[in-house]
Amino acid sequence: MTVDPAVLKVADAIGALIEAWGFKRNMGRMWAVLYLEDHPLNAADLAERLGISTGAVSMTLQELQEWGAVKKAWLVGERKEHYEAETNIWKPVQRVFRERELQWVKTALDTFEDANKSVGSALGDARQQLIAQRIAGLVQLAQVGQHLLEAMLQGESVDSLPIKTVGELAKAVRKDES
Repeated sequence: MTVDPAVLKVADAIGALIEAWGFKRNMGRMWAVLYLEDHPLNAADLAERLGISTGAVSMTLQELQEWGAVKKAWLVGERKEHYEAETNIWKPVQRVFRERELQWVKTALDTFEDANKSVGSALGDARQQLIAQRIAGLVQLAQVGQHLLEAMLQGESVDSLPIKTVGELAKAVRKDES
């Protein structure tokens, strides 16, 4: 089966985006091929279109299903399993934000807060004060990040003012150092 060059171009672009986001390139490529298709495909079709082994297709499909980006589709009279992309793109993106990025930000925030407590009790010289100020800025940044992710996940509008305020705090700290 010949694949439309535009489909491959889009698949490669999405593969590169997904890879930059920390996932495997073929996850993006496979999702894109399924997303742009008007009917579900089986693993052999995907392997042929993407030029990858059926084993790689199987593993990639499993990962995509775990993230909610692809689901099985049953076709009447077909014995092979078929797959289709989740067409509501926000669903898998939301899952990644909730299960991965938000957890990373929360872990960083906990670490920054612990460090802030230990530095706060050791305040003395100017260097320690600088460290305390900068860690406080990181705490603030992580709090803003957590708030923004949670607001996006709940479908709320996102205010950019807290981000700008964190940036202004960093400028103010640099001016104080001069």
